[in-house]
Amino acid sequence: MKDMMPVNGQFAMPELPYDGLGNIISKETLGFHHGKHLKAYVDNLNKMLPGSGLEGLSLAAVVKKAEGGLFNNAGQVLNHAMYFEQFSNSPRPMDEKLKSLLERDFGSVEAFKKEFEQKGATLFGSGWVWLSADKDGKLVITQQRNAENPVTAGLSPLLTFDVWEHAYYLDYQNRRADYLTALWQIVDWPVVAERL
Repeated sequence: MKDMMPVNGQFAMPELPYDGLGNIISKETLGFHHGKHLKAYVDNLNKMLPGSGLEGLSLAAVVKKAEGGLFNNAGQVLNHAMYFEQFSNSPRPMDEKLKSLLERDFGSVEAFKKEFEQKGATLFGSGWVWLSADKDGKLVITQQRNAENPVTAGLSPLLTFDVWEHAYYLDYQNRRADYLTALWQIVDWPVVAERL
């Protein structure tokens, strides 16, 4: 995971490496999700950070130590930065190392995807579904509510799908399961593997 560091006491708005993701995530959704929701989290984080005692720490370190509103905004910045970074209009395939780890821990890549989608579809309310590695390197899938991130449980996050309604409602309405299935088409697997 690439960790973000503040510059002059401020976290920068993560930039999108694309301007749209075809018919999987529309430009309109990206405009609201990245341009408004994420921007609000970054702005709020930067307002709350001074005097918190967490100034100068990396974003992941802030998430591990913060509480309340500061945690919520820092967590959402970290989650969204990882989410947007892992997609591409020209996604590259999964390498053999990651494939073998998924097969080891889930039986097959398809079994992993099925469980991941199921956990994303059944998370009640708003949150995230994550693929992470534990301290022993075992891959696990977790459901995280609201702004939670696996780093708070000592895990190394590798892949996430956002299941807050603002991530998919303009494109998929109430069809969260269809959105989750469609996202596999734009995952840039080397980005996920670099997080191992």
